[in-house]
Amino acid sequence: MLSIHQILEVTIVIYMTSMVLFLLRVLKGPTIFDRVIAVDALSCDLTVFMALIVLYTGRYLIAFPMALIALWAYALDLYVSKYVEFEDIGE
Repeated sequence: MLSIHQILEVTIVIYMTSMVLFLLRVLKGPTIFDRVIAVDALSCDLTVFMALIVLYTGRYLIAFPMALIALWAYALDLYVSKYVEFEDIGE
């Protein structure tokens, strides 16, 4: 029977693999939209990865940057969509 730590270890490896794939899409994405979606997926993946690390280690201070990463990804989406719509980032 698998323990919770073994399940978390397998899940962490899966998330790390998917982060590498998202990073490749960010670097090689043919369009800006592909790159933005890859950054969104990467930020969501990184947030869940950090939550898994918190569960694995029991150190809850690691959870604080999760909110910052999620807000950063949201701000990136807003700026890109505003640039695509109006071709100006503005203030």
